[in-house]
Amino acid sequence: MNYRTKSLLKIALILILAAFLAYTLLYGIKIGPYKQAPLSKSIKLGLDLQGGVYVLLEAEPKPGQELNEEKMNSAVEVIRRRVDQLGVAEPLITRQGNTRIRVELPGVKDSQKALEIIGKTASLRFVGPDGTVILTGDNVRDARAIYGQANEPMVSLKLDDTGAKKFAEATKKYFEQPIAILLDEEVISAPVVKAVITNGEAVIEGLESIDRAAELAALIRGGALPVDLVQREVRTVGPTLGADSLAKSVAAGKIGVVLVILFMILYYRLPGFIADIALMIYVMIVLTVFIAIGATLTLPGIAGFILSIGMAVDANVLIFERFKEELRNGKTLRSAIDAGFNRAMLTIFDSNITTIIAAVVLFYFGSGPIKGFAVTLIIGILTSMFTAIVVTRVLLSNIIASKLFVNKKLFSA
Repeated sequence: MNYRTKSLLKIALILILAAFLAYTLLYGIKIGPYKQAPLSKSIKLGLDLQGGVYVLLEAEPKPGQELNEEKMNSAVEVIRRRVDQLGVAEPLITRQGNTRIRVELPGVKDSQKALEIIGKTASLRFVGPDGTVILTGDNVRDARAIYGQANEPMVSLKLDDTGAKKFAEATKKYFEQPIAILLDEEVISAPVVKAVITNGEAVIEGLESIDRAAELAALIRGGALPVDLVQREVRTVGPTLGADSLAKSVAAGKIGVVLVILFMILYYRLPGFIADIALMIYVMIVLTVFIAIGATLTLPGIAGFILSIGMAVDANVLIFERFKEELRNGKTLRSAIDAGFNRAMLTIFDSNITTIIAAVVLFYFGSGPIKGFAVTLIIGILTSMFTAIVVTRVLLSNIIASKLFVNKKLFSA
């Protein structure tokens, strides 16, 4: 196999992979146990695109108590479980500042029901097998995940004096029977009594991992009413408004891509056309990554994506300008393309790394949609560096090596 044939095969391989990627995004694919739905059914949309309910809650400490990280995290866990009852896909429940909790429920239509479930007072109860209520959350002083003597995960419970007396009677009455722990009428654990406990300190064994123990401890602490939650802001986003925003965002993306493609072809000719192929591959890779990581697309996320489309050809512009300079200095196409990539590489890395640093800072200090913007921007920059530097170089170098096009005017020289 001669060098020209090898070059043509490399070009064909890249184009076949691109076509496969496009087919997967448009129609989905199933290979053995792996199944990928089409893009239209795989991308999850955020609150601002499909409508729903936005709630901002502020925690207020009980008299004589102070807010701390532990109480706030417990409150978040309780809300998360309540939201799960709504069957909401991809809810967003995050801390905002030291005292606030932000809840976004995409697709929720019955906002009143959602608010009732989110805002109700936590109800933790210890119930015997005959339905008798033994303790409530008010009797629980603390709950923590610990390791036992055999390094097994468990939850350590501490009760107040009243709870200790009630628990002593219950563990005697229900010896070797389960005592259910209910949070908001849902059983979160049902340990079997293995000893009569009189000192108000008990452990829950049989947990599969320390993470499960930590989750259970957080729920029990949350059920002990660590904070009062006040609704500071409630906003309903209509699905029509969201759909309209999505349609405009998609249209903006299409227009942006078409303009970039036309500019690159008209100004850089064949190299510009190659850059456009790399740009299409870039778009497909980014969308595939979004599906793979289960990203939820919001308006800021789309903005970050569209911004990265424009930046995706920045590297090629730098490379092609160096390439043209080398051609004007009398170098051959092969020498000029190698020199163009080598001379532009340092500038490309510098500009992209500074943008990535800014995006990382946004992600670290931001919340909700701001983080979404930062994530899409970082994914876009990393992917664009790959397509602009690797894909474009392989395609262009092999086109030159195959001698399919030898007229320097096609390379905008």
